Amino acid sequence: MPKNNISAREKAIKRTSIIGIFTNLLLVGFKAAVGILSNSIAVVLDALNNLSDALSSFITMIGNFLAGRKPDKKHPLGHGRVEYLSAMIVAALVIYAGITAAVESVKKIIAPETPDYSPLSLVIIGVAVVVKIILGLYFRAVGKRVNSSALKASGVDALFDAVISTSVLACAIIFVYGGVSLEAYVGVLIALFIIKAGVSMLLDTFNDIVGKRADREIVDAIKKTVCEEECVHGAYDLIIHSYGPEKLVASIHVEIPDYMTADEIDEMERRIAARVYEKHKVIMAGIGIYSLNTKDDEVKTIKSRVISLIAKHDSVLQVHGFNFNPDTKTVSVDIILDFATPDMQAETEKIKGELQVAFPDYKFVIVMDLDA
Repeated sequence: MPKNNISAREKAIKRTSIIGIFTNLLLVGFKAAVGILSNSIAVVLDALNNLSDALSSFITMIGNFLAGRKPDKKHPLGHGRVEYLSAMIVAALVIYAGITAAVESVKKIIAPETPDYSPLSLVIIGVAVVVKIILGLYFRAVGKRVNSSALKASGVDALFDAVISTSVLACAIIFVYGGVSLEAYVGVLIALFIIKAGVSMLLDTFNDIVGKRADREIVDAIKKTVCEEECVHGAYDLIIHSYGPEKLVASIHVEIPDYMTADEIDEMERRIAARVYEKHKVIMAGIGIYSLNTKDDEVKTIKSRVISLIAKHDSVLQVHGFNFNPDTKTVSVDIILDFATPDMQAETEKIKGELQVAFPDYKFVIVMDLDA
């Protein structure tokens, strides 16, 4: 990736994080003062939640700084995955804030205290709602633009905070005009929402670290780009590895005519790698080759029959990579099975057995590919 693009992304995340820290610290000060003066547990917990948001923004900024370090001998593909770790820490802080809020709210249900709201406190809480909505939308927009999981998580959290502050404001109004104190019960509800949001963020980031299925849109787009090469008759087995939001490395198999020379294949691979990076900013680390028979009509007939027999199985999503060695009478073919298949190995052996019956003089090698 060009250096200026990385720099612009880092600057955007840093600027957004600083805005988040500054804004949340202001909200913490105002809400803590209102909560203490009015003896409101809900407002105090809301201030605590904003404090965790400020800490989250700080962690996001530090994570971005560490992720932006240059590749080194131990980490040749950079440190981009540090951002996933910072996003997990943010999620853990959100869960902690939720659990703390739940404990304090339950205490207030057991031993209730009467709050005392002033008109100014209601105005401050109302302004906080508007600020958190604006901040949440801003975080989410920047997070999507620069592809930052931590910023997107902070944006979702800020919008949840706006809902929380709105419920606190509603409780205050109900108490002022109706004399009914609901804030401790609303505090429990708020805590559950916070915990749920934190768990959701934690699972999303966990999936990024473990390795999740690549977005279908980018997969189809890369395959389309690869197939723009005139000699490519099919693109298969695309696997994309993420080494951070802006560091994607991929490998793929292409089906090309059997008459191409090594020089022609080398030039083709270079063109494909350059085009994929230019269009999709994905580094094509490896391009495997499937040879497409163009010379032997008998092989074409065998291929058609083999693919037809395999395709009859509902569990088979795709058949590709056909190869026939006439000297050893060995047929090799790759298949992709549906993940819903109860026993993929047994299904593969079943298909192989059926092919052996149909072609008793041939040896079959079936490679089970992943539907990645």
